[in-house]
Amino acid sequence: MNQEKLIENWKYEEQQPFIGWDFSYLDGRMLEDQPEWSYSGRAAELMKQSSSVLDLDTGGGERFLKLREYWPQKVIVTEHYPPNFKLATERLSPFGAEVMDVQLSDFDPMPFDDAEFDLVLNRHAAFNPDEVARVLTIGGTFLTQQVHGLWAVDLLAAFDAKPQWANATPEKYLPRLKAAELEIVDIQDWSGELTFTDVGAIVYYLKAVPWLVPGFSVETHLKYLLDLQNQIVNKEVLTFTARKYLIEARKPTL
Repeated sequence: MNQEKLIENWKYEEQQPFIGWDFSYLDGRMLEDQPEWSYSGRAAELMKQSSSVLDLDTGGGERFLKLREYWPQKVIVTEHYPPNFKLATERLSPFGAEVMDVQLSDFDPMPFDDAEFDLVLNRHAAFNPDEVARVLTIGGTFLTQQVHGLWAVDLLAAFDAKPQWANATPEKYLPRLKAAELEIVDIQDWSGELTFTDVGAIVYYLKAVPWLVPGFSVETHLKYLLDLQNQIVNKEVLTFTARKYLIEARKPTL
């Protein structure tokens, strides 16, 4: 394929819609190793033991809906991004979940009562450890899976970009969770591989996750894309570093 056609295809890729947190468009083109733990499996186990759950930043609700059979009696989810809030409301509300527009951060308060939830779930979202501790019941559990701050750092380097939150690591959050008087039940730190079969898949991925390479577009980052294409021509594999971590913490009984 000549260069002009390649660029045309890449520009097509960057225009494709990304809805919720669904990367199915890249099935077979983005291959991601998975950690040894199952966040969804553990979340399901914990929900079976709970009477109330708060799912923070649920995205479009597609992943939480897959756990529908394990939902406890009281279910509240949050999502702030308007397109995802609409999707989550359409998907989850018919099953009795309350969907709330809440913007999360590492330090802001949450609009919930003290000791309101037996379980707080958080997959790849910001959280304030003090607020998590406050809204948990005595004996309640917080489960979070996070993307490590150095996720795909070598992919970013290929575009002369650096991680914006390189300190987003277990070492950042564990002291804050302990300071909030939560007991650490489990901590796991994992690294694996993230592989793309073609450069167009990287184009789609970087448009879907815009904070990785801020300002990314085919036009502005063409030279980097062509460098990656040359790696494919030279039979090199486009493989980068995937990193995640999981923390489970409990509010101790008195």
